Amino acid sequence: MRQLCVFLPAIMLATAAQAAETPPDAKALIQPEIVEAVAEWLSNPIVALSINAQNNLRGSLSQADIDALDAQWRQEREAADKPLISATLSAPLSIYLLRVQAGSLGLYPEIFVMDANGLNVGQSAITSDYWQGDEAKFQKTFPNGPETVFIDEPEWDDGSKIWRAQLNMTITDPETKKAIGAATVEFNLTELMRRHGTGS
Repeated sequence: MRQLCVFLPAIMLATAAQAAETPPDAKALIQPEIVEAVAEWLSNPIVALSINAQNNLRGSLSQADIDALDAQWRQEREAADKPLISATLSAPLSIYLLRVQAGSLGLYPEIFVMDANGLNVGQSAITSDYWQGDEAKFQKTFPNGPETVFIDEPEWDDGSKIWRAQLNMTITDPETKKAIGAATVEFNLTELMRRHGTGS
């Protein structure tokens, strides 16, 4: 029994290390029916209404204005007073995304929705930055128009010991059929593999 107790942690570490060295195929795991299911809950009217409201409020911002908002967000992450972060996290869209994330039972570690400037409109948790327009999640979706889907490469989360990958989609206005923003849904690929394995 003592030998088992001694070797078990070593075996668990070896298993985790082996898992970290073998990235899963995110595009094979996030299958079309999964993309369709995500598109279905993203079609909730609160998503397009929230994006259109922010697009109408801010219009097309200069890069200097975008950088100023992003800098404000980063500063607020370290400050006690967080007006921009609080306003975003308390928005109806953020509450909706938080409910979706909770209902996924661990499948979605993070969800956020962006406007036409690549700035966050709603999110299920505080992101490291406010502007996503300089990242592939936005550059490979919104500028390419409606129906665009981009699945990013998997990344190993050493803290949680799981593989993650982001499903990114252009958000389309249901009335005009034009692209108005984008959404990122991060998947826990380790959990997704488990569900594929059990068929749950």
